[in-house]
Amino acid sequence: MSDASLAETIKAAQKAAMRARDKERTATLRLILAEFKRIEVDERVTVDDARALAVLDKMVKQRRDSAQQYDSAGRAELAAQENAEIAVIQEFLPAQLGEDEIDAMIDAAIDASDASGMAAMGAVMGQLKPQLQGRADMGAVSQRVKAKLQG
Repeated sequence: MSDASLAETIKAAQKAAMRARDKERTATLRLILAEFKRIEVDERVTVDDARALAVLDKMVKQRRDSAQQYDSAGRAELAAQENAEIAVIQEFLPAQLGEDEIDAMIDAAIDASDASGMAAMGAVMGQLKPQLQGRADMGAVSQRVKAKLQG
């Protein structure tokens, strides 16, 4: 993703998938672009890369939850479809950070905000979210921050 925005990159990928007659990939890319368009129409804003990453991150989280529910209900074919969509969406997210990198960023944010106790949770998460959006599961990060601030 050099000079092209994330939305433009996804549009180009959609065109390539359509040319290759890859129906599943095309459908997933259309879902992504439709969500971008919905945001642009509803909020009268242009989706920038930061917002696009937040949308993609949310879409992955929704699909993980759905796949988990389908698995527990014994609907393996629907869970497989959700997992396939996750794979396509994750192609456009930055590489996921490792546990050590996340812990180092959490420690740096806690030190930078002179955080102590749970009252500082919001400040620390506010500092971490822009850095970690799309690169880590924010729910898991939140749990780690809470554990560090309590202990």
